[in-house]
Amino acid sequence: MNSSKVKSIKQITRIISRLKKSGKKIVFTNGCFDILHIGHIRLLQKAKSFGEILVIGLNTDSSVRRIKTDGRPIIQENERAEILSALNMVDFVVKFSASAPYELIKKIKPDVLVKGADWKSGKIIGSEFSKQVKRVALVKGRSTTKTIKKLGNL
Repeated sequence: MNSSKVKSIKQITRIISRLKKSGKKIVFTNGCFDILHIGHIRLLQKAKSFGEILVIGLNTDSSVRRIKTDGRPIIQENERAEILSALNMVDFVVKFSASAPYELIKKIKPDVLVKGADWKSGKIIGSEFSKQVKRVALVKGRSTTKTIKKLGNL
């Protein structure tokens, strides 16, 4: 595993503080990233284009179970972290166990907070800790839930 990209909340807070002092623009997005698909890839590519350092907040397995249906996640958190770490556009992955990344965003204070366009700007958790919020268009017809349903029909 590319463990050099996977950080604890304490580690990422120190790293981001140092990077900001050197003038780097920090971008943050988060999600479950269970069964990675083209929608995830395009979101991450676009997110990276908004700054220099892309940090992904990754929901832990327990967090995913609270916010998704039974049987999720399909892929365990350490594997999801490793998969995300393998992507060139990803600089850091930090797991969080809360249902929402509010405290993580509060600690990182990213320059840009990125979410999918399905999120309404007034409802984006942690937006008050970011200088800018960007919503990225979704890839029509692509979602982990739809992929799982399709697999169930095979």
